[in-house]
Amino acid sequence: MPRTLRIPRPDDFHVHLRQGEGLAAYARREALHFGRALVMPNTLPPLSGPESLSAYRAAILEATAGLSFEPLLSFKLLPGMARQTVLACAAAGARVGKYYPAGATTNAQDGIREPGEIAEALAAMEEAGLILSIHGEDQEAPALEREAAFLPVVDGILSSYPRLRLILEHLSTREGLAFVQAGPERLAGTLTAHHLLLSLDDLLGEGLEAHLFCKPVLKPAVHRDALRAAVFSGLPRLFFGSDSAPHPRVKKESGRAPAGIYSAPAALPALAGLFDQAGALDRLEPFLCSRGADFYRLPRPRGQLTLVEEAWTVPDELDGCVPLLAGQTLAWKAIE
Repeated sequence: MPRTLRIPRPDDFHVHLRQGEGLAAYARREALHFGRALVMPNTLPPLSGPESLSAYRAAILEATAGLSFEPLLSFKLLPGMARQTVLACAAAGARVGKYYPAGATTNAQDGIREPGEIAEALAAMEEAGLILSIHGEDQEAPALEREAAFLPVVDGILSSYPRLRLILEHLSTREGLAFVQAGPERLAGTLTAHHLLLSLDDLLGEGLEAHLFCKPVLKPAVHRDALRAAVFSGLPRLFFGSDSAPHPRVKKESGRAPAGIYSAPAALPALAGLFDQAGALDRLEPFLCSRGADFYRLPRPRGQLTLVEEAWTVPDELDGCVPLLAGQTLAWKAIE
């Protein structure tokens, strides 16, 4: 009999569901495996006020009707954002304010140049008990050094707002990992499947793989291995956020590929295989189901997801996108 692993329906604390025509397919794909997901606000126009948040939540719930799925809301911090806007977003159900450095990633041209631009908003978030989610990259630094170069900014925010809880998203380097480990209890980090599974060689080693281009960019294997060791050992304040970021195939294969990996279809089976190979399968459930919920002060997940040791091949295309590990055979499968 094949081995099975039954866990509560996991949380995904970082996902992009986009907007418009693709949203319904991306949301339903996410809801097949996850019970809750924190949806990112860098849409066009951005989710930066209570009306846009309410409309986006309604669109996701309509798309996932019949599935057990709860979207968790975030709003995009914009330069000069007022206290009342932050409090109104909180009243509309937002749990998170998202900090995008200007130009750092998709739809971040209107982002923040330095934390002083959002001082009023950060103080209001601290007042309201909201979490600050940070895309931690310094756009002025060389591509492989951007995460490490941004850490002093995070340190400054921690010092200036002593009651604010922070999450450094999609950790990709030893430096970022060490920063979170050395930080206070109100600092956490998310890790993606692709930064745990892949390295810079997968992106560039045998030819440019546009569908593996993301931000922060995949790093050399020494960084990937440090991230693996941290999650396999069960270090606290590290939990899963897929950063699943779909782009239509035609855009990814254009002359200028946008950043983002569509990881939602394969992330959980791939992680089960990775943890199993490391003899750490018992560490998978806390990474996916409890540590994030505890940091967010949410009830731990309910329901059930079954992962079975059964070979399957990731489709070459899903929802008009090329998914993570397309065409590869995985040892574990999620039962939808």
